[in-house]
Amino acid sequence: MKKFLQITIGLFLLFGSSNLIYGQANKAVSLTDDGNFYTLDNGIVIAKIDKNSASIASYKYKKLEMIGPMGIDGFWKLPAVPQNFGTIRQASILQNPTEIKGERATVSVKFAYDGDPAKSVPADIEVRYSLGRGDSGIYLEEIWHHKPEHPKLTFPVGRFVVKLNDEVFDWMTVDSRRSMQMITADDWNHGTVMNMKEARLMNSGVMKGQVEHKYDYAAVQFDTPAYGWSSTKQKIGIWLINPSNEYMSGGPTKLELSAHRDATFTDSLTAPAPATILNVWKGPHYGGTVLEANQGEEWRKTIGPFMLYVNSGETPEAMHKNALAQAEKEAKKWVYDWAIDDNYPSAKNRGTVTGQIILKDLAQVNMSKLLVGLAHPDYQTEKSETVDWQKDGKYYQFWVRGDKDGKFTIPNVRPGNFTLHAFVDGVLGEYAKTDVTVEAGKILNLDKLVWQPVRYGKQLWEIGIPDRTSGEFLHGDHYWQWGLYNQYPKDFPNDVNFVIGKSDYRKDWNLMQVPRLNGDVSKGRGDETTWTVSFDLPKNPTGKATLRIAFAGTESKTLALKLNDQPIGIISDLLDTGVIRRDANRGYWQEKMISFDASLMKSGTNILKLTIPAGNVTRGVQYDYLRLELDENGKN
Repeated sequence: MKKFLQITIGLFLLFGSSNLIYGQANKAVSLTDDGNFYTLDNGIVIAKIDKNSASIASYKYKKLEMIGPMGIDGFWKLPAVPQNFGTIRQASILQNPTEIKGERATVSVKFAYDGDPAKSVPADIEVRYSLGRGDSGIYLEEIWHHKPEHPKLTFPVGRFVVKLNDEVFDWMTVDSRRSMQMITADDWNHGTVMNMKEARLMNSGVMKGQVEHKYDYAAVQFDTPAYGWSSTKQKIGIWLINPSNEYMSGGPTKLELSAHRDATFTDSLTAPAPATILNVWKGPHYGGTVLEANQGEEWRKTIGPFMLYVNSGETPEAMHKNALAQAEKEAKKWVYDWAIDDNYPSAKNRGTVTGQIILKDLAQVNMSKLLVGLAHPDYQTEKSETVDWQKDGKYYQFWVRGDKDGKFTIPNVRPGNFTLHAFVDGVLGEYAKTDVTVEAGKILNLDKLVWQPVRYGKQLWEIGIPDRTSGEFLHGDHYWQWGLYNQYPKDFPNDVNFVIGKSDYRKDWNLMQVPRLNGDVSKGRGDETTWTVSFDLPKNPTGKATLRIAFAGTESKTLALKLNDQPIGIISDLLDTGVIRRDANRGYWQEKMISFDASLMKSGTNILKLTIPAGNVTRGVQYDYLRLELDENGKN
């Protein structure tokens, strides 16, 4: 008995509790081919892969089918794109477990471009699935290859989606703040459509009286390594784990859909609306990202491998905690030895970049919130759109957090030429160093990099925290809530009137400046809205003043500014990043500046006015930070 307990404890420590609850953690992997499907089985999970579509047709754990029983499965998709993957298809076995002592099975489905851009995506695409001995979940990988002879390739969104068995999963977890029992498909189908097709007022179920909106569950991908669904009845969970963000778009601030109940747009009261998990590797939301490969250009990119992890536990919280621990393990395993090929270089064929950011600024900040990354140099599209790291979905990016001293190490970098970027909460702007060349197998020590953020004179006042979000303002602690734009007239019946030195931005500055609702909520129209900032000066100033406004997200195209009732400029090139209608506190971040003659200000009280034009009640802006600077010797 003692020996049995020792063996059991040893297996627990080796394989983890989730695998011991069900399955044989050390069973050899098997692979069968019935002509239409590959079936991978390691005693823990059984995955059935469609050899024609490369989708997951069945995914079982504890003898339970986790994939939706109505023919909805796990699939790779380019929504809003008319073409399918190439019609020239080939399925093959890349790693046969019978040849490697049952250690791993890896299968592939290739889609070759068939020459008709109206029907086929102009790229060769390969989808792979891999299952190893003891793995509590399957690994997924997608490889893109645009050849020079292919027509131009572009699409708005790239993603993997898995739609789950509605009879099993009832609890969704995105992060510690959004973990809850979810509505049922019946609740959704009987809901009342609100001002957009993805939002419905629930008339039944656990969220009766609340509006369900799938964008309320969008998450910053860099900070959300594991998310998914669990079953309070069956005590099992299924989680999407990204061990690396190198293949994701938009860098470490990118917000995207993660999980939700599928928003089926139909009048049917019995339509399937299954629990859904997404891995949006090329994101279209909150400012979107760009991916274009022109004719004559060769381009490759590997998405993944990432993991569709399964586990067991007494509570959703326990299973999520276990999934986060597994995500940490997967990150430490990266780069995966079993996945090495020409498109996925091994650790020894990658480089490492180290250094230290030395900040020289008036602001005293916590450098442990520093983010440092390597991204492709900024480039322009055929339409002369500048693509920076926030917009890029074409190339790889490598980001890490620094330590309290500003030191950083970026491991496992694919060889190439990059721009190094750095930014930290509390500092306006970012550091950039161009022409950073990473070589295979080498460590590049950049030593001390001095960052002296730009200032245009002494600081007169500031509002907020420069952290690329609007989360510090009123409602910022629960921004993932439909309809906060309709709340604005109730919170600020006389608009925002902020007094420097007296007002508190946490309660006196709203999450968003939007048109004021002027009628029926369903019509969604609002009047022009003007916010004021009042500030005192001890004397009449001279020189040049610069108003710096950092936007966490924008939907209005313009913002008009007046100082002491004199126009000082109109910001007119703002992007529609969808942050307000999609219930977020961040999107594509940008800073805009307005310079003016300081003589427009005076001794005593001055009033700055910021005006959003009339329009849809979501057509506003979200501020990250505002600062007024004065160069007394400057000329406007």
